[in-house]
Amino acid sequence: MSLPRFIQIHTLHTYPAALINRDDAGLAKRLPYGGAVRTRISSQCLKRHWRVAEDAFSLARLGAPMATRTRYVAELIRQRLVEQQIDEARAFATAEALLQALFGDKADKKKEGAKALQTGQAVLFGNEEIAYLTRRCREIASDIAEPAELKAAVAKFLKDEKKNIETMKLGSGLESALFGRMVTSDALANRDASISVAHAFTVHEAQVENDYFTVVDDFAQEEDGAGSAGIFDTELASGLYYGYVVVDVPQLVANLEGIEVKDVFAGGTEAATRELASKVAQHLLHLIATVSPGAKRGSTAPYDWAKFALVEAGDWQPRSLAAAFHDPLPLKGDAPIRARAAGKLASEIAAFDAAYGMPTARRFLSLDEIAVPAAERATLTQLGEWVAQIVRDGAC
Repeated sequence: MSLPRFIQIHTLHTYPAALINRDDAGLAKRLPYGGAVRTRISSQCLKRHWRVAEDAFSLARLGAPMATRTRYVAELIRQRLVEQQIDEARAFATAEALLQALFGDKADKKKEGAKALQTGQAVLFGNEEIAYLTRRCREIASDIAEPAELKAAVAKFLKDEKKNIETMKLGSGLESALFGRMVTSDALANRDASISVAHAFTVHEAQVENDYFTVVDDFAQEEDGAGSAGIFDTELASGLYYGYVVVDVPQLVANLEGIEVKDVFAGGTEAATRELASKVAQHLLHLIATVSPGAKRGSTAPYDWAKFALVEAGDWQPRSLAAAFHDPLPLKGDAPIRARAAGKLASEIAAFDAAYGMPTARRFLSLDEIAVPAAERATLTQLGEWVAQIVRDGAC
C-alpha cells in the first residue's frame, strides 16, 4: 500500500465540427507538437467550465463556500451597504477606501456606476470573504461619515485583522482551494493550487475548416425573396483530444481544512479530516469526464463524455502520457482512431512500467475493448467511489 499523494486523470474526448476554445482572432486555439500543429483547449477554459457546471456532481453541491471572480468586489460591497441602510455617499466612500486599502486602486470618478469601483484585474474572492468584508465595512460606516476617517479606519481594520482573514476556513472559496489564487493585496491570502490542468490537444494533426454561413432576414425574404441579412464565416475543428489533470491530495486537504501539508497523512490525522477532499476528488472526476467546454454551443452542440479515462494514484511524482502522441496518429488505420489512441496510452504505461516499475494503482473506463497494464476496468461511478475511498483512507 502507498499514499495517494497524487491522483492523475488521463482522458480522451471527441468533438466534431466545433469551436471548443478560440483565440483572440476567433480561430480555434492551436498547439505545435511533434512536428504537427494540433488544435487545443486551454486549461483556463477547462477549469472555468468545471467550476461553474450545474449538474449532480457540480462543485456547488458539495456544500462548501464558493467564490466569485470579479473586478467589481468594491462595487458589490457598496451595493450591499446601500441595501443595509448605509447612505449612498457614505457607502461609496467606504467601498473606495476598501478598494484602495486592498489593491492601492482609487475610484475613477470620471466613470459612472459599477465601472467607477473596479480593480485592475479580476480577482477570485470567496463569498465568505465578501460577506465578512461587507459586515466590517458596515460597522465602520455606521460610526464614521468623513471620507478621510473612513479611509483610515478601513486600512486599520485590514491591517489589524489580516491574520483573521487569512485563516478563515474556506474563506477564499472552494475554487481557490482547487485552482489557487494569486493576489497582490497584503490582506488577502495567496493559495497554492492543488489541481494542475494541462492544455488538452488533439492526438492527430489539426483538422479545421472555414464555415461560411448567412443570416436570413425573414421579413425581407417575404418582401422580395432576397432574405440575406449578412454573410459570415467562422472556423470549426474536429478532433480527439488528450486531457491530463493532477490532484495534489495533501495540498487539497490542507487548503480545505486549514492544516499543514505534512499532517494530512500523519498517523494522528483522522480520516474524517479528508472527507471533504474525497468528495471533491470524486466530483472533479465526474466533471472532467462529462462536462464539455465550447464556444458557439447553440450552433455546434459540443457535448461529449470521455471515451477513455485512466485514473492513477500513488506516492511518486506525476508524469503525463502526452508523449504517446508526440508523433501524431494517422487519421486512418487498421482500427478506429480512438481505440488506437487508447492503445497508445496503454503502450506508454507499459513502457514506463518496464523502466520504472509500477508506482501507481490504476483503474480505467473505456468504450472500446482494451487492456491497460495492471489496471482494473470500471464504470465512472466505480472510478469516483474508488478515488473518494483512497483519499479518505490515505492508502491505495
